Amino acid sequence: MAVKIRLARHGKKNYAYFHIVVADSRAPRDGRLIETLGTYNPNTNPAEIKLDADRALYWLNVGAQPTITARRLLSYKGVLLKKHLLEGVAKNALTQEQADAKWEAWMQEKEAAILAKKNKLSQESVEETKKRLQAESLINKERAAALSAKREEAAARLAAAAAEAAAKAEETIAEIEGTAAPETEEEPAAE
Repeated sequence: MAVKIRLARHGKKNYAYFHIVVADSRAPRDGRLIETLGTYNPNTNPAEIKLDADRALYWLNVGAQPTITARRLLSYKGVLLKKHLLEGVAKNALTQEQADAKWEAWMQEKEAAILAKKNKLSQESVEETKKRLQAESLINKERAAALSAKREEAAARLAAAAAEAAAKAEETIAEIEGTAAPETEEEPAAE
């Protein structure tokens, strides 16, 4: 039976996550499996990979063939390096202590790189937030200036209209007073 280490898809449409599984190569992608080795979530940045490295190493040693994506994940987590170092120990190319030291050094570098990436992403997020807030405050200042200019213009129009209305009222009053004949006593008609 040909055994593969591959991914089984889970999750919803456009938001998939995967289980890293050992399965018969003839089984459907999400079908029958032999063992689940871990999970892979590409939706986060950096991608979240949880893997039982010892079981993955066991399956590689007994002949399971990883798919291209599974091979990349195993390489990323250091399983393939560990297998390579253990083969060197088996061939007496290096001692177990040397192999462990090389693997630990590689893991520390990898963890430092991941931590640096997370710090960089969080720093970029903070900077982006600051830029967004500055742009928003600029827009708010422009809107406030435009609104105050609009209010001043409306107040000026209102003052002009009030002055015009007062002038018309004065004209009307003057007109009424001017057209009204002064009241004189009428003389009684001669009889």
